[in-house]
Amino acid sequence: MESGIDALHASGVQVVYYLQTNYKSSQDWFMFVSFAADLRNTFFIFFPIWFHLHESVGIKLIWVAVIGDWLNLVFKWILFGQRPYWWVHDTDYYRNTSTPVIEQFPVTCETGPGSPSGHAMGSAGIYYVMVTAILTIMLKKKGPSFSSWCIRGALWTIFWTVQACVCLSRIFLAAHFPHQVVAGVISGIVVAEAFHHTQVIYNASLKKYVYTTLFLFSFALGFYLLLKALGVDLLWTLEKAKKWCERPEWVHIDTTPFAGLLRNLGIFFGLGLGLNSKLYQDSCCGKQGSQIRFRLCCIVASLFVLHMFDSFRPPTKVEMLFYALSFCKSAAVPLAAVGIIPYCVSQLLNQQLKKTQ
Repeated sequence: MESGIDALHASGVQVVYYLQTNYKSSQDWFMFVSFAADLRNTFFIFFPIWFHLHESVGIKLIWVAVIGDWLNLVFKWILFGQRPYWWVHDTDYYRNTSTPVIEQFPVTCETGPGSPSGHAMGSAGIYYVMVTAILTIMLKKKGPSFSSWCIRGALWTIFWTVQACVCLSRIFLAAHFPHQVVAGVISGIVVAEAFHHTQVIYNASLKKYVYTTLFLFSFALGFYLLLKALGVDLLWTLEKAKKWCERPEWVHIDTTPFAGLLRNLGIFFGLGLGLNSKLYQDSCCGKQGSQIRFRLCCIVASLFVLHMFDSFRPPTKVEMLFYALSFCKSAAVPLAAVGIIPYCVSQLLNQQLKKTQ
């Protein structure tokens, strides 16, 4: 069994080596794709745009991203997946042959387990939600026709092209093996499809958001502590990353499992606060909330403010402080996009309207 897994990993390393050798000139492109596929862009870009264009899609994006990434963490802890950049040095598979030389990059040294790929899973889930939403909106009043089939074909072609680029990017950067990115894409689609048939998320109360946040955190922490008590260290990959990463500064605390967990739970909790706030009800739920001018102003203002907000990086010297500030920063993102910014925009537009009267 172990030799079979080693053979699978070795064939994956050969794919990494092939891509790095033959597509070296595409390095910047692969690094950009990996950056673009990060869930941070969903929270800071896709969510504010979709929320103010089509509220239910924005809400679904957050649920799919957060629950999907939480499941990704649980799967990673269960599967104990290796990563190419450390496995190639740590294994005895090459004891009788020369070890393939694979290159590392600033975004290679992820500190969590490798299976399934979080980037591939997140990208597949998020783009699946967006593609199905666009199809629903565009083809709502159209029956089966040649043009509708062309639209479907074009959008799904874009979807699979994006997924292929993300998968190749993660393999090129030696962050994942091929089977891990394939598993990530399949898992992401399954999560997105599950929420496609879930209606309860659109009217969830603040109490449900709080209880769900506590459940997700408690389950992950309890699972970690239980296995640790049984002698299984779920943070074993952190030592691997520190040992085999070429440069210490490439190992970031924000790639650790608990950093991602608290960041996502902060986003989730902030969405609950925003949707159940008086600021949201007074701005987005009123007559003005349906006006295109108001929606466009909210999108522009949200993208600008969140971009400025994203530049803040919590200090990493004290680990618990970093986790706490990451949670608070993440909670402020949807709260600002859903409640604070729309309310401010609403007040400004009302003042302008009064001046013109």
